Amino acid sequence: MGNADTKLHFRKAVIQLTTKTQPVEATDDAFWDQFWADTSTNVQDIFALVPAAEIRAVREESPSNLATLCYKAVERLVQGADSGCPSDKERQVVLNCTRLLTRILPYIFEDADWRGFFWSTVPGAGRARHLDDDGDDDEARPLAESLLLAIADLLFCPDFTTQSHKKNSADFSEDIRSIDSCEYIWEAGVGFAQSPPLNYVHDLNRTELLKLLLTCFSEAMYLPPSSDRKNLNPWVSFFCSAENRHALPLFTSLLNVVCAYDPVGYGIPYNHLLFSDHREQLVEQAVQILIVTLEHDAGSATSAALKALETAVSSSGVEDVEPVGPDNLFVNYLSRIHREEDLSFILKGLAHLLNNPLIQTYLPRSTKRIQFHQELLILFWKFCDFNKKFLFFVLKSSDVLDMLVPILFNLNDARADQSRVGLMHIGVFILLLLSGERNFGVRLNKPYTLRVPMDIPVFTGTHADLLIVVFHKIITSGHQRLQPLFDCLLTIIVNISPYLKSLSMVAANKLLHLLEAFSTPWFLFSSSQNHHLVFFLLEVFNNIIQYQFDGNFNLVYAIIRKRNVFHQLANLPSDTALIQKALQKKKQTGISRTNSKENESMEGSRPAVPAEPGTFKTSLEATPGIDKITEKSQVSEDGTMVTVPHSEPPQMMADGRAAAGASDTESNSGREHELYHTESEAARSRLSSVSSSAAWSANPDWVLSWKSKLPLQTIMRLLQVLVPQVEKICIDKGLTDESEILKFLQHGTLVGLLPVPHPILIRKYQANAGTAMWFRTYMWGVIYLRNVDPPIWYDTDIRLFEIQRI
Repeated sequence: MGNADTKLHFRKAVIQLTTKTQPVEATDDAFWDQFWADTSTNVQDIFALVPAAEIRAVREESPSNLATLCYKAVERLVQGADSGCPSDKERQVVLNCTRLLTRILPYIFEDADWRGFFWSTVPGAGRARHLDDDGDDDEARPLAESLLLAIADLLFCPDFTTQSHKKNSADFSEDIRSIDSCEYIWEAGVGFAQSPPLNYVHDLNRTELLKLLLTCFSEAMYLPPSSDRKNLNPWVSFFCSAENRHALPLFTSLLNVVCAYDPVGYGIPYNHLLFSDHREQLVEQAVQILIVTLEHDAGSATSAALKALETAVSSSGVEDVEPVGPDNLFVNYLSRIHREEDLSFILKGLAHLLNNPLIQTYLPRSTKRIQFHQELLILFWKFCDFNKKFLFFVLKSSDVLDMLVPILFNLNDARADQSRVGLMHIGVFILLLLSGERNFGVRLNKPYTLRVPMDIPVFTGTHADLLIVVFHKIITSGHQRLQPLFDCLLTIIVNISPYLKSLSMVAANKLLHLLEAFSTPWFLFSSSQNHHLVFFLLEVFNNIIQYQFDGNFNLVYAIIRKRNVFHQLANLPSDTALIQKALQKKKQTGISRTNSKENESMEGSRPAVPAEPGTFKTSLEATPGIDKITEKSQVSEDGTMVTVPHSEPPQMMADGRAAAGASDTESNSGREHELYHTESEAARSRLSSVSSSAAWSANPDWVLSWKSKLPLQTIMRLLQVLVPQVEKICIDKGLTDESEILKFLQHGTLVGLLPVPHPILIRKYQANAGTAMWFRTYMWGVIYLRNVDPPIWYDTDIRLFEIQRI
């Protein structure tokens, strides 16, 4: 009954606030204390008892009262941080203020006139100065800074959010401001050896404070997308600056809590149904705080610092060289993690969590399934992007495959679901980043022996085969909105192709099927961009033939079987009548399936399914073209990479042709096709017919401009040498069994018969303003959709993206 009374009391206070037309004095503590002195309103109660319409009404009709409410709530948090919350009553006040501010802040952010409120010293410097504990300067802290510093202090408050080191309560005379929070890190891991005992009350309190912190950072959601690199989030910038004395222990606590989390628990089946896992809620908030705080001005300090760090370390071999790092201390600390055991702890922690949904048990639904895999992928991306030592560590051993398999699982699982387009992109971007490094291609040769149930054909082979088979599945049976990713998917295969020792027959057939589909005349002529896909695939075949011929007899056999595809490409019609005829032949906009025997899926797998009607999704920014997000590097003889300088983009003529003579390489390996990657992104929609670019249509000059550059010499030479030999064997021995032909190819050689090997060209991921904006939009969209209890941002005026219902 008492609980109902307190809710009623709280609701009356809210009604009083919304109906008062006169400002209530900040000194009227009896009135303001009604909002937080209560002891039993949880966060769900606060959201129910403070409706959105009433917050907006107070904002419009009595703004001074809303300002005072925010100010007084922050003041109580500061007082709690100062006192260390020694009593239960004070802790309850802190939690109630935390919940109330979590509820109100989005309505402050959605109104442009109010957005500066927390960065001012309202309501009057006299009162606000109480919040500034320094007291030695005349300028008061802005409310936002006082709030952020109070949250940071409260996150290391003994007996409230951390384990007390005191023997008894009488010892608690120590000033909370003087404690060394590095001794109170929440979990063992990077930079901290002791694992404090689990305390679910501390976990719940940390979770509530982190929820408020995330809400503070969410001002970014209320600003329209902007690719301005200097457009940093002021809340994040201050919180991650040297002003926050807890920056290092908090970064470490968040990271360790995420990477040490074990969702399976103690190995007891159905344990997640028997008790509530408060640590999971904390881990979810922690990983969301990490991905939001790890932002920086991509054009300045961080890039320079990371380059300086790499140069210094590579030249001296000394770890202690400390260049001036980025201003954001979280990014700074992340970029400087270098101990092998720390890098291993992070990689194993992330891989363990990402593999969690793949765990197979004999008891259905007996293990806990985590839901924050998208946040983990963003975190992994940021680690690879900001800490090159981590990236090299990941690729140093086969541990990278523990990341690859769950990424491919998620890509395959999400391919038909329009609400998971963002997940598809982040997975592909990570693989593009990894594929720029030689070690990734080498690691993929490890046999794939796991039996993760995936809706793909059964095969025996390597992790490279798995990647190709999944990519084929995405291209042939994913939904239409994935078409801009085709370039990326094939670029990844091109990057790894020089290192693939032995493709399986299944994977080889998949690659040939893609070439067959992409080289049909109607497809090539229906968009100004489609021929690039053929160039990518030919580059894959050339790399494997020139650099990995021994061992790739399955691919050579598949090429011989499908030799007519290459002959048709070489003889592609280019006169107007035949172009029009090919376009009229177009019967379908999808890509045909291969022979049915390969459609048999792995045991226990579920087919990829579209999103349920009514599912919410958030809109995403357009991703830049593959030429904008990659930089070409040539592999020299000693294995080092040399950046290929960018040529000036060719001037496009009215008919869509590039001006002659603009190629950036003059080698006869057919690499000149790269220069055609400069058309506008508007023309990027694949398979969607000529309407993708209304002013453009295929014409003879355009076809000839790229047809003459098709890199077919190596393949044609291979066919010229091997086809007569294979035909002779078949006739002489009366062979019909392909295993005998494969045995012949396995022991064959083309040494001295092929053209001079072309240099290996790798397209390495290159960050730019467009991808930074895409990541920001995607990240906040994930956070918006994942925070539904309570629904912090629901029904507020979000500007960064649109919320759409499928």
